[in-house]
Amino acid sequence: MIPKNKSININKNGKTINKKDALLIFINTINSILIASIFLLYYLTMPVITSKVLFIPKGSTKFIVTHLSKNYYEVNKIDEIILDNFGFVQSGWIDLKVNKLTKMDFLLKLLKSKAALKSITLIPGDTAHFFLKKLALEFSLDENKLNDVYNKYAFKLDGNILAETYSLPIGMSEEHLLFYLFSQTNKKYEEYSNKIFGFYDKEQWYKYVTLASVIQKEAATIDEMPIVSSVIYNRLKKKMPLQMDGTLNYGEHSNTKITAMRIKEDNSSYNTYKNRGIPKNPVCAVSLDAIKAAIFPVKSDYLYFVRDNNNGLHKFSSSYIEHKGNINSNIGVIKNYSKINDNPSKIDDEAKNIMKNDISKQTVPSIKDLFNNIN
Repeated sequence: MIPKNKSININKNGKTINKKDALLIFINTINSILIASIFLLYYLTMPVITSKVLFIPKGSTKFIVTHLSKNYYEVNKIDEIILDNFGFVQSGWIDLKVNKLTKMDFLLKLLKSKAALKSITLIPGDTAHFFLKKLALEFSLDENKLNDVYNKYAFKLDGNILAETYSLPIGMSEEHLLFYLFSQTNKKYEEYSNKIFGFYDKEQWYKYVTLASVIQKEAATIDEMPIVSSVIYNRLKKKMPLQMDGTLNYGEHSNTKITAMRIKEDNSSYNTYKNRGIPKNPVCAVSLDAIKAAIFPVKSDYLYFVRDNNNGLHKFSSSYIEHKGNINSNIGVIKNYSKINDNPSKIDDEAKNIMKNDISKQTVPSIKDLFNNIN
């Protein structure tokens, strides 16, 4: 018979446990939890020194922890368990933003940090030749591989990457980086073409890109672009060679001064002194402004232009005699390239409005036969 003042419990093994033993087990369990919690709290507040940008390979949490351990990070099985239970570790280059943090913050950043990005700008008028060099230098990539991928997949020799600023993930391969730039540009080109024409014909579009690249090289300002564009159109319609120095600033010659010897020796389609029409490929990377000007030239009868030493803008003319006069007026004038037009003409105002107005509100000029004049 069990005494009334004795309370017992029977565990799963059939053994009896009195209240005193149960209380002792409970206290020991609580103590163990407290000790483990204190240890874990201490462990998670340990300092971690790291680089702000960290590379995490693809693979299991165990593989990632092993990789970090081999690269002088004090991580172990405990970290692996924590990471496995709280999320998924980001792979690639991630931006931790700080050099010093606690173990807990370090583990959380491994789970939540975004990809490390680096910005690079393709300046309007720059060529792919120099941009690939810049990409290789800024992102620690193989320049030869970049050139191989570019030459294999580019639609044209240049103009395949829109001139703007890109934020790119650090650690992308040469192939993935160029595919990204190509796709982003093609997406922008398609959106812009659809907005203007209602469709996107890539072959036709790149003729406008080529026109835009000539404008990009020649125009002194954005507001001048539709006027330079009108000169190109007018000369093409009259089957006159463009005879523009900027077309010879292609590829590795992007920033070189054009001389009479260079004009004489260059036999490429870029030489618009020797060839009628526009080059077979864009001269350089272009902005959307230059493309806009290529599609919406101002109405003019201009055939010539020359830089004005007084302000760095261009003087436009309709006859060669007037053009020669503009050239001679620069003699003895000290160059002052302020690019301020103190006396704008009606055509200057029209060109400015073209560049200011939204493309969806402008009428595409009737130039169906224009490209018949292009090589």
